[in-house]
Amino acid sequence: MEGSEVGRYFADHETGRYDFHQEPAHILMKVETHNHPTAISPWPGAATGSGGEIRDEGATGRGAKPKAGLVGFSVSNLRIPGFEQPWEEDFGKPERIVTALDIMTEGPLGGAAFNNEFGRPALNGYFRTYEEKVNSHNGEELRGYHKPIMLAGGIGNIRADHVQKGEINVGAKLVVLGGPAMNIGLGGGAASSMASGQSDADLDFASVQRDNPEMERRCQEVIDRCWQLGDANPILFIHDVGAGGLSNAMPELVSDGGRGGKFELRDILSDEPGMSPLEIWCNESQERYVLAVAADQLPLFDELCKRERAPYAVIGEADRRTASFSARSSF
Repeated sequence: MEGSEVGRYFADHETGRYDFHQEPAHILMKVETHNHPTAISPWPGAATGSGGEIRDEGATGRGAKPKAGLVGFSVSNLRIPGFEQPWEEDFGKPERIVTALDIMTEGPLGGAAFNNEFGRPALNGYFRTYEEKVNSHNGEELRGYHKPIMLAGGIGNIRADHVQKGEINVGAKLVVLGGPAMNIGLGGGAASSMASGQSDADLDFASVQRDNPEMERRCQEVIDRCWQLGDANPILFIHDVGAGGLSNAMPELVSDGGRGGKFELRDILSDEPGMSPLEIWCNESQERYVLAVAADQLPLFDELCKRERAPYAVIGEADRRTASFSARSSF
């Protein structure tokens, strides 16, 4: 959304001196849901829901600044022990998901904790319960939110000249910024599209991601230092890593930039050396971004990452072949 000229307070890259910078800044906003993981494990499900939304904001254009967040929940009847209400019948629930009361006991704390530990205030939200039997054209139906709605949203701002992503040059370095790959969150994107109880129990629990807001803050500091450089911003193109892990994010990065790419799976940072290529490529470990960085600006990017202690790995480079992706070695 179009913004206005504002005073932004940040440090000069060369001198380290903080000062106000008057410049146009536009407003960005995002709302998404993280329902399936929250139904299985509410605290990490809601926490990673907020974390993923923050990354979407930070990965807007050529890098942006998340500012404030919101969280919301729609669940079935709470049936608080000793305080059940007359309309709250016990219709049962799928075994592998937690109760509505468990979701509302742990989920809001998970979302609030991630926002707080990342350093972004969660200023708004909503909470609603609904569950009843109704007559429909299909006969009697039970309607409710056994599989909850966990809504994560937020607002931020972005420099006017960084709203549009840049052109990915041939030979640009393809970078994964953030935490290491781990065998967690595998199949989360697929599991989220299933009705509760349809998927295998192992997939249900494997699909819950783990949060690390401190790592995400490190990455955001790198992104902030990049956009603060203005025209010298080393980020040409950026995407967050979400559903499908790198198998989705990295091809999407180069495809959206009109390029192909070569990827070296062995160069991906990993905390579990026993993972298969599929697990390395498809896991949904959190707090990661994929970027295209001009080859001649990689030393500057490296300097910024070292300053913030943000791990990164160059796992490939862009080539001329549109929408062509290949791994360069076997396991």
